[in-house]
Amino acid sequence: MSDNLQNSLLYKVKKPNDLRVLSDNQLDQVSRELRNEVIEVVSQTGGHLGSSLGVVELTVALHAVFNTPFDKLIWDVGHQCYPHKIITERRNFMSSLRQKGGISGFTKRSESEYDPFGAAHSSTSISAALGFTMARELGQPVGDTIAVIGDGSITAGMAYEALNNAGSENKRMFVILNDNEMSIAPPVGAMSSYLSTINSHQAFEKLKLFGEEIESHLPSTLREGARRARQLVTGRNQSTFFEDLGFNYLGPIDGHDMGQLLHVLRAAKFRSTGPTLIHVCTKKGHGYAPAENSADKYHGVSKFNIQTGQQSKAPANAPSYTSIFGKSLLEEAKLDTRVVGITAAMPSGTGINILANEFPERVFDVGIAEQHAVTFAAGLAAGGMKPFCAIYSTFLQRAYDQIVHDVALQNLPVRFAIDRAGLVGADGATHAGIFDISYMSNIPNMTVMAASDEAELVHMVRTAAEFDEGPIAFRYPRGNGTGIQLPQRGEILKIGKGRIVQEGEDLVIVSFGAHMNLVKDAEVALAKMGVSVTVADARFAKPLDVDLINQLMENHPCMLTVEQGSMGGFGSIVLQHVNKNRNRNKNLTFDSIFVADRFIDQADVNSMYEDAGLGINTIIDKSIQLVEQSNKTSKNFNFDDFKRDASNRT
Repeated sequence: MSDNLQNSLLYKVKKPNDLRVLSDNQLDQVSRELRNEVIEVVSQTGGHLGSSLGVVELTVALHAVFNTPFDKLIWDVGHQCYPHKIITERRNFMSSLRQKGGISGFTKRSESEYDPFGAAHSSTSISAALGFTMARELGQPVGDTIAVIGDGSITAGMAYEALNNAGSENKRMFVILNDNEMSIAPPVGAMSSYLSTINSHQAFEKLKLFGEEIESHLPSTLREGARRARQLVTGRNQSTFFEDLGFNYLGPIDGHDMGQLLHVLRAAKFRSTGPTLIHVCTKKGHGYAPAENSADKYHGVSKFNIQTGQQSKAPANAPSYTSIFGKSLLEEAKLDTRVVGITAAMPSGTGINILANEFPERVFDVGIAEQHAVTFAAGLAAGGMKPFCAIYSTFLQRAYDQIVHDVALQNLPVRFAIDRAGLVGADGATHAGIFDISYMSNIPNMTVMAASDEAELVHMVRTAAEFDEGPIAFRYPRGNGTGIQLPQRGEILKIGKGRIVQEGEDLVIVSFGAHMNLVKDAEVALAKMGVSVTVADARFAKPLDVDLINQLMENHPCMLTVEQGSMGGFGSIVLQHVNKNRNRNKNLTFDSIFVADRFIDQADVNSMYEDAGLGINTIIDKSIQLVEQSNKTSKNFNFDDFKRDASNRT
């Protein structure tokens, strides 16, 4: 650690208690030093920089005013939690941020007592804070509860439900609305416009506080603004939306002015009796010019050069699956005016922006509202359009009832493009897309596909565009493709039909999805041991290609399925069919490889799959076990050398 840092105020702040003995000017200095340290850390680890830089002053002020961890500070999503982690006894672990064996990029209960509630998906903080509040009211040792939620997250339905419930309970709690007018993409919708209207003048001129007592505790420069705020912001006899829900409303205030923050937070803490919303205006990426000037404000970055802001990204050998989806969707949209795209606040993350650039009127960004996105897509389908609803696997979970009730029950042809399917790396368990095979395949009328490579993804986009018989889903992973040649336009796949990639005799491995490359590597290693392997690409989990499975059963002594999903998925579907058709091969030995039944912590993707039981060694070991158990062969395989020398495994 440098001498400058050891002599800094921040170095002396080991935990929030240390902030509470500092003067306001010293807290402002701590914020400046904290911002520099966040930049330094993320330049070495990568991560969510812009959102963290936007809340540095707010983080310091909240911990200085409130008695954490007895008071419960709950961050929504958690993208902005790096400054919080640094001043809550985790500074020495920040170099391991988002890495294998390191600390999480989000808040995590098991990591620190200062993280009372885990986060990574949006719009949960107010609900959780109300839960802590009511636990306190029922006698549990809980102090004040403070939920910090962004202007993007507060547009989600769950946030409205929580605000409504909290207003009706009328208990003391705090909601900090962190209004930076930008989530991952610029926020959309009526609430965003409403907040922008409130935030259209300087903070001093529109500060509105909820009583003369609090007003009297403000400095003179703020007091006049408080008196005039109702007229300036809402009209003399009108209330804000939040007040109509039962909240006291304070703000907007400048989230980068430590003096304002401390005065308002202290006034609220000592005078508030009911639910209070404090509207804080911040700038994403504040204090670091490359982030401030970037279109996405450095929302998520790889390692970068602090002086230039240049990110160090390894050159890609192939385009990303996401971009291939976006380009393929655009090709279909050019040929069919009924094709439209829907995203839930992730236009660039899902590739929908590629369609939006060409046909903006045929793309709908509904904000952080996955439930609405799915039912909206159902309405579009019922109205004769061909909607492609592009949502990350982990976020699509939030709309499960809408998939079942509004789409599948009515057999509406909504196309689900499921991005980030499988394990995803540094974001860890909260963003892992491992459940969609199970939860989509369980639904009647649903067709479920998985792309084994990027060319297959192109085929599946075309197939989905042409499929009008009901809902259809296709999944694909995060990251770059395999580098194979891509068709200009995809082929229309026959629904429910897989393909044989390679013929063999001793064992068949049936792969569903993007683990195909590793299956091929395992086949090469097994061939060196004398094991002749058939490799099949299922393409469909539902409807299952029963003719192909029957053929493979009859012609092989053992079968192994491989998928990048949880238990209860493709392997279970195949096993049910095998058990019902044992008469075709009563001696067939069968096994499945899927993601282990636990949450997999962050690491690089390959390490995560190893940890999850989906590494190449597992595939080879399972294959050997099946062959050894089989009574259908008298061949002598070269297993002994393989077992003695694991380095032979390619």
